[in-house]
Amino acid sequence: MPEEAVYEDIVNAVLSFDSDKVREATNKALSLGEDPVKIVEDGLMKALRIVGKKFEDGEFFLMHLVAAAEPVQRVIKEILEPEIVKRKAQRKTLGRIVLGTVAGDIHDIGKNIVGTMCFAAGFEIHDIGKDVPTEQFIAKAKEVEANIIGASALLSTSLPMQMEIVNAVAAAGMRDKTKLMFGGAPVTEEWTREIGGDGYAEDAVEAVRVAKKLLGIEA
Repeated sequence: MPEEAVYEDIVNAVLSFDSDKVREATNKALSLGEDPVKIVEDGLMKALRIVGKKFEDGEFFLMHLVAAAEPVQRVIKEILEPEIVKRKAQRKTLGRIVLGTVAGDIHDIGKNIVGTMCFAAGFEIHDIGKDVPTEQFIAKAKEVEANIIGASALLSTSLPMQMEIVNAVAAAGMRDKTKLMFGGAPVTEEWTREIGGDGYAEDAVEAVRVAKKLLGIEA
């Protein structure tokens, strides 16, 4: 089977929003000896970039982003990451992002999509989950030497936790080297500026642009 057709199958599987097809196409590529990093880059991530562009153009909606991102997340985590580790394959990265939903908030669909789209764009993502205490954001950012901390708040009652993260980053002496990006339904650009954040993203596609801008990377 020609190499181009292998990756075309993966792209089409993602665009079909069929998780079984995504898994099958990924496993087939591996069985044919394709590099797992190349499968991520030229198959799965290429498809997500297409979905992101269609979302940006108004052709797709949030449900499409979710339907595409979730199976991609699963096959990367369950199938490709172990292969990448096994082969010690290296993926070039634009920067390291620690991503989580703040303490007191258990919503994570939006955060998950942001992580997947930023990964698709070339960032190294360290997703620390939901209902994450501020000190865990700081500890993880120190551990991986994060360039960006991305903190999501989907409840208005959890907004103060974003401010707490800003203060904690400053107190830890990390403010000059760690950018802070915020998002979530009640979050606004004005709120982000008010608490001293660096960037606000309304959706996952915008999050990629903001992350690149924060690190001086041309879109």
